[in-house]
Amino acid sequence: MVNPMNAVNDNPWIAEEAEAADAAAAANTASAAGEEAAKPGKIKIEREQIKLEKRLCREVGKAILDFNMIEEGDKIMVCMSGGKDSYTLLDILRKLQKRAPVKFDIVAVNLDQKQPGFPEHILPEYFQSIGVDYHIENQDTYSVVKRVVPEGKTTCGLCSRLRRAILYKVADQLGCTKVALGHHRDDIVQTMMLNMFYGGRMKGMPPKLVSDDGKHVVIRPLCYVPEKDTTRWAQYQNFPIIPCNLCGSQDGLQRVAIGEMLREWEKKFPGRIESMFRAMGNIVTTHMMDPQLHDFKGAKATGIADPNGDMAFDHEELPTMAALPGGMQVVQLS
Repeated sequence: MVNPMNAVNDNPWIAEEAEAADAAAAANTASAAGEEAAKPGKIKIEREQIKLEKRLCREVGKAILDFNMIEEGDKIMVCMSGGKDSYTLLDILRKLQKRAPVKFDIVAVNLDQKQPGFPEHILPEYFQSIGVDYHIENQDTYSVVKRVVPEGKTTCGLCSRLRRAILYKVADQLGCTKVALGHHRDDIVQTMMLNMFYGGRMKGMPPKLVSDDGKHVVIRPLCYVPEKDTTRWAQYQNFPIIPCNLCGSQDGLQRVAIGEMLREWEKKFPGRIESMFRAMGNIVTTHMMDPQLHDFKGAKATGIADPNGDMAFDHEELPTMAALPGGMQVVQLS
């Protein structure tokens, strides 16, 4: 069982990165101190930026190690939408690539879906400016989605299926061994909530999976990273963000509603999203209700004690009132 909060002291993916970040911080501080005209606010921002970079590298490096996401000789296809998360993913992977314990290649791939007004020059220019290998795939999925999906209905489902099929094909053509997506911690929790509320199942986004056809390995290196960190990093780096006019502009999407609910919870009860995320990696199958994961029908007394077992008659402590969702109260019934 993986606990995302466990400390990793011997992770080769982050050891040298931490040392480099510390050295950069020291050099930056010394340089800033020597500039008489430097503004205190600027120095603070630079320090915060260095701390954030170190944290992002640490969380991504930890995820890579925990789930064996990247191996020797891998060619990683980083899917680039033009949003803050995919920019952050590409940027941090390139930083880790320089000092990773294994050698791997990166190719940035964007699927130009021919949305009206899409600034098709932005991503190629950005890729060229940082010197990364890239591929632009031109496929008019926008027209297909608009033709098939009735006006006012959510386009996400069909759009994602078309996009997935095309990107897998591109991965084959480019000889990529892994497909990296920019989903972060909050995306994963939101997906679990969506499946609970609307699908009646406990299912999230796994950090690593094999595609249905068994041909592709998909990884999510940002799985430990909160969305607020990708937002801040995108602002610090001034990435040329491209909005999605196909799905990002739709109002009332279920995912948007869930995201807003989680953010409100986080404001009132800091740490709630992290706690929910940790729960996804700390599942007690004997205390759920899935007969495929535990043989409830065959459960019999064995006479052997189980320290993690029976709590049937225990008094389970309820959360304090301050820790409950807004508006809920504890009422003791006699």
